[in-house]
Amino acid sequence: MQLALLKALNEERTARRAAIVVTALGTGEQRLVKAVDAAKDELHEMLERRLRSGKSGTEETPKGKFFLTVFVPPPRLVVTGAVHVSQELAPMAQRLGYDVVIVDPRTAFATPERFANIKLIADWPDKVLPSLAIDAHTAFAALTHDPKIDDPALLHALSKDCFYIGALGSKKTHATRLERLKSQGAADTQLSRIHAPIGLSIGAVSPAEIAVSILAEITARLRLGEEPRK
Repeated sequence: MQLALLKALNEERTARRAAIVVTALGTGEQRLVKAVDAAKDELHEMLERRLRSGKSGTEETPKGKFFLTVFVPPPRLVVTGAVHVSQELAPMAQRLGYDVVIVDPRTAFATPERFANIKLIADWPDKVLPSLAIDAHTAFAALTHDPKIDDPALLHALSKDCFYIGALGSKKTHATRLERLKSQGAADTQLSRIHAPIGLSIGAVSPAEIAVSILAEITARLRLGEEPRK
């Protein structure tokens, strides 16, 4: 790999931006495609599919055979609410490779005993979230049912390009939430990004089942790139 290409690749990786090194197997020629440029590339369908899967591999094209080496940052899951659902959700997400952070100012809930081996921050989201550098490889879930905690967190997530935003609550609860967020300056185009009620509709009743439904929805958004529900 040429030094200039390696330097450019390292810059993307340091900034937690995905990229692919495209190697022409016939000639050995290499080039770097940044994720932000993938849609404009002649191999865009293959590149976008590989970026969603995070897997490297060989692709056959009319112009020859290429090896696509994929560099995708590990995904993160940021949750507001040290609640029963997040107790189930956090270890499940870790097993799927997510770097999980739980944020909740309520110290009666945000305890190491309830969240062993999970990064836990017992403080208000509006103070904490800016330091977490939420990005395109971050999923966000609001689970407290408390507007004082969830609303500022949702507004912050909506200002970022995180790949998934979800919020716990019924359709009625969410409608009221949308009005509150609108009154605080959120646009309809931003609010349409929120998956609510959070999780796939699988009839989940227990905290563990709700966690499964949330992770399934996050996975679909990450791997399939589907549009958020309206």
